[in-house]
Amino acid sequence: MYSDKFEKSIKFVLKAEGGYVNDPNDPGGETNYGISKKVYKTVDIKNLTVEQAKAIYYKDYWEHMHCDDLAWPICLAHFDTAVNCGYSAARDCLKESNNDVNEYLSQREVYYKGRSQRLRELYFNGWMNRLKHLREYIEKEA
Repeated sequence: MYSDKFEKSIKFVLKAEGGYVNDPNDPGGETNYGISKKVYKTVDIKNLTVEQAKAIYYKDYWEHMHCDDLAWPICLAHFDTAVNCGYSAARDCLKESNNDVNEYLSQREVYYKGRSQRLRELYFNGWMNRLKHLREYIEKEA
């Protein structure tokens, strides 16, 4: 049902997002596999399955951001940025990158550095670790 590019990409996103979390400092609030109660109000976040999360990611992120129209690995960078930073940030990174994945990820780092001081203090190291792991995953899957 899903493209090979989506399957390789969702593998990274699900691992990066992890399981159930209810961090009061996280703007997303209660999340599971990165799916937030704030956005998906009718979804039972605590009991969300991997397959349900994949279906949400495919429809609301992968398809919405036209990731299948992009080559590997820029499709993964674009998808993961939409998940982690939002649609607008992902579109900006794509626009500024000229479809170069390294430039895309550099633009994502610029986005992180522009976040509020409070969010940077809480999450910057995690964001940078995610970028590091994304680069490693892209290199491994090349």
